[in-house]
Amino acid sequence: MAIIIDKEKLLFHLQGSNTSYVMQVIQDGYLVHLYWGKKIQNYRGSNKIIFMDRGFSPNPDGADRAFSLDTIPQEYPSFGNSDFRIPAYQLQLENGSTVTDFRYKEHRVYQGKAKLKGLPSTYAEDDGEVETLEIILEDPLIDVKIVLSYSLYPKRDVITRSVRFDNEGQQQLKLLRALSASVDFRDDEYELITLYGAHNNEKNIARRKILPGIQIVDSCRGASSPHQAPFMALVREGTDEDQGEVYAFNLVYSGNFTAQTQVDSYRNTRVTMGINPFDFTWLLGPKESFQTPEVVMVYTENGLGGMSRIYHELYRNRLCRGPFRDKERPILINNWEATYFNFDADKIEQLAKEAQSVGVELFVLDDGWFGKRDDDNTSLGDWVVDRRKLPDGLPDLANRIRNLGMEFGLWFEPEMVSIDSDLYRKHPDWCIHVPDRPYTLGRNQLMLDLSRKEVCEYIVKSVSDILSNVPITYVKWDMNRHMTDVGSVALPPERQRETAHRYILGLYSIMEELTSKFPHVLFESCSSGGGRFDAGMLYYMPQTWTSDNTDAICRLKIQWGTSLVYPPITMGAHVSTVPNHQVGRITPLETRGYVAMAGNLGYELDLTTLTVEEKEVVKKQIALYKEMRSLIQFGNFYRIINPFDENEAAWSFVSEDQTEMAASYFKVLSQPAAAIKTLKFKGLNPDYIYRNIETGELFGGDELMHVGITLTRVKQDFLGLFWRFVKEDII
Repeated sequence: MAIIIDKEKLLFHLQGSNTSYVMQVIQDGYLVHLYWGKKIQNYRGSNKIIFMDRGFSPNPDGADRAFSLDTIPQEYPSFGNSDFRIPAYQLQLENGSTVTDFRYKEHRVYQGKAKLKGLPSTYAEDDGEVETLEIILEDPLIDVKIVLSYSLYPKRDVITRSVRFDNEGQQQLKLLRALSASVDFRDDEYELITLYGAHNNEKNIARRKILPGIQIVDSCRGASSPHQAPFMALVREGTDEDQGEVYAFNLVYSGNFTAQTQVDSYRNTRVTMGINPFDFTWLLGPKESFQTPEVVMVYTENGLGGMSRIYHELYRNRLCRGPFRDKERPILINNWEATYFNFDADKIEQLAKEAQSVGVELFVLDDGWFGKRDDDNTSLGDWVVDRRKLPDGLPDLANRIRNLGMEFGLWFEPEMVSIDSDLYRKHPDWCIHVPDRPYTLGRNQLMLDLSRKEVCEYIVKSVSDILSNVPITYVKWDMNRHMTDVGSVALPPERQRETAHRYILGLYSIMEELTSKFPHVLFESCSSGGGRFDAGMLYYMPQTWTSDNTDAICRLKIQWGTSLVYPPITMGAHVSTVPNHQVGRITPLETRGYVAMAGNLGYELDLTTLTVEEKEVVKKQIALYKEMRSLIQFGNFYRIINPFDENEAAWSFVSEDQTEMAASYFKVLSQPAAAIKTLKFKGLNPDYIYRNIETGELFGGDELMHVGITLTRVKQDFLGLFWRFVKEDII
């Protein structure tokens, strides 16, 4: 058993290969947090909770002034019953009060992991790989239960948490806050790591010492957003890529979220994560339940690299689903930066022929193929082919491309509607909006109201009609604005603040139906790039367009930051033209290729404008990537030199059996009187001998890791270097 329970003490010990997580029920039913960290064989209470009278910390039992919820480490804290810190939940009763008192009632343990109703989550293929503990809290006065779910992947050192609220009484309750996880640490000696950014500048890394008070990252945009990611980690001072304690939290959700760290007056630290309570309520009627999203929690003493590889392995194998989970992903070319809206069938076929000649496997037709879409002001929602551009329709174009030996993919933005569209003229009430208020436009478009069943059915039918009649094997699913004027004409006044969450539930239901109906289609999520790159979307779409910014030097940081949580196989990474369309930089084609090879390789340029020499470089890039695609997409990823800290970057991929490695080094700007650099690799077997495929040189794994290789001095900006090593069998 990975979950050990002392029934007399009501003590729960979740024990992984290298991790322990300990809780206990104390003093009339309060569930407290005792320990999370490096694995221990047995918990015998060495870190006892000290109860003492603290000024301004009131007491649930007036006869015991030493006991206050304000000063003890809790598992799922409430507000109003002596704890003044951030609560994990808040319920409003019919009388208007928000004071509740949930105490331990019972628990159960079972092998496996239940699905979360209507929500994505990690899963088990075999019940034996996961063990789940459910702890039920009850407030008998209102007859409501809170089910705290802890699923332990013992071999992976992962704990997932979620919460379900069951209203078994007769009151009409209102959930004001329903977070998925809360952890109380008994010290504040941590640094906080979060991911922030903007459109074209996603997944920057912020790291700072935590301070007294509340530090928060969140989104109230209706999407997880490029501005703050639903991820947070506490690390000890000095923690780096390879060593140091990490406590990480990642929310499997694509909508409004909050992640908060609070240091109280006594230097205790509380971390909470879940649906953003801002502009959120949920009516919980009699016999109804509400399920929160899942938080994936990872502890490691092996630094940020150790944390990342735990997330990568879990998300590759137990979050992503479907036949593409275990398949090598195709090398694609997208016509967007080559043509934008200005194309016809012959132009697309010409581009496809050039792509086929260099080894590209999939051609993706981007925005502009439907309605009267000559710019971004019109036609979203009208998923009917534009016969001016494609007079013989999509099947003709798809077959032209397939006859070249390539697959065909298509761009959609199904969640949106243009005011200048037949759909809007027919159903103006189908968009997210507040009656009698003017619209706030984003990219000249509105968001469809996915809280409405008929809208979801329209999207499923519109996309299905295309996928059923055109030989398509890839869909790029875009989403190019965030939620404003939040309201739904289909919801009553008392449910208006449910709109944003119901939208996400509607989106998930659409994706569940479409991905089940078309399992042969590889869906890639996109939101103006990485605007909705989160674990929730990966459950339905096993890869995401990492950023609209295709500049290779910018991508060093974007892909590095994204890799903190998400594996390279989930990252779309393309080679684009120069000067780069986002920042105007001119970067060598070789460097652009090496950066893009660190994810799912693709191209986003007009191949017909390249020179013969440049096409030959592209052809060699594609051939090289095909040789090592399995290594890149399914191997272990190691970050070596951090571009956020240095004028350079380096990373590597090592096969699971440590017999193969691919590595890249990048220098941003050439420096005068520069030092001669030595690069030390990671993750190799110290007892193996490795051969440099290009030079034939032989080196020990220990030598490559501890001594390193000398980098050739090259006077060049935006330099990229690349190596491949394989195990050499020495007889």
